[in-house]
Amino acid sequence: MPERLNREAIAMRVAKELPDGAYVNLGIGIPTLVSQFVPEGRTVAYHSENGLLRYGPLAAPGQEDIDLINAGGQFLLPVPGMAFFNSAEAFAMIRGGHIDVTVLGAFQVSERGDLANWMLSSRGVGNIGGAMDLAAGAKRVIVAMEHTDPLGNPKIVRECSYPLTGQHCVSLIITDVAVIEVGAAGLRLREIAPGWTPEAIQEITEPRLAVADNVKEITL
Repeated sequence: MPERLNREAIAMRVAKELPDGAYVNLGIGIPTLVSQFVPEGRTVAYHSENGLLRYGPLAAPGQEDIDLINAGGQFLLPVPGMAFFNSAEAFAMIRGGHIDVTVLGAFQVSERGDLANWMLSSRGVGNIGGAMDLAAGAKRVIVAMEHTDPLGNPKIVRECSYPLTGQHCVSLIITDVAVIEVGAAGLRLREIAPGWTPEAIQEITEPRLAVADNVKEITL
């Protein structure tokens, strides 16, 4: 099989989707890497459920501040204009519709844009948290994830078998092999990783993919 994009490359591709001036919440996992790759000339205000707005990229070793972390517990760099507040206010921003884009990881996404990312049924573990508020409250939901699970099973499915985080909430899926739009008519393959073909991506995707007329290679 052709090579897949690494986690950093997925994050770089996601960053291209963030509008200038947007308020953006990044979920745990691959999404947290997005703050490293804001395109030149754009300003993005990152928001975190633990009470941060306008934080910087992830801190490098030796730059850590134990009082400056994101919701996933990763160390952050400060930037001018950073604001601190309590978690209740952070969630009020989400529930009030003030987050333009959220980038979330996923265990599964259905062909209708249903999202499952809080409970692994096979292990009986999960965390109910901010993802449910973000799925319902953010203006746009982008999923960043690997295309298949560690066993090679499709993560883009007809129906989610894991408990749902939100229904009909995902608008764009960016994986290690593809960029896929979610719309009323189903899934549309918009971009493919270098060396991949639409046919090869369909083989590891459960629902049918409509292929865009101008499907192109993913660029970073």
